[in-house]
Amino acid sequence: MGTKVTMSYPISQQPQAMQYATTSSQWNSDVMDCCEDMGICLCGTFVPCILACRVASDYGECCCLPFLPGTLIAMRTGLREKYHIPGSICNDWVCFACCGQCTLCQMARELKQRN
Repeated sequence: MGTKVTMSYPISQQPQAMQYATTSSQWNSDVMDCCEDMGICLCGTFVPCILACRVASDYGECCCLPFLPGTLIAMRTGLREKYHIPGSICNDWVCFACCGQCTLCQMARELKQRN
């Protein structure tokens, strides 16, 4: 039959534990502070789909992600987790349900200030 070839690679480094800051922070702006950045505000008002694609791209995801249902809420939750911003998934859903464009603008401002 065939011969089985086994290769062994020596371990040169041990995996290191990830260190995350445990301090919490706040959003850099509120949901209704849309006019703090007029470029983001205008984009969110007139072409929110383009702003959503930009937010997804700035977040490190595929720019087409916002076209799938629920992904913007998931990205907002991920942003909160990444930057240790207090809140809940329920709060994220309510923000998008009540004022989706303002919430999208808040996410864009947050990523712009933190990146």
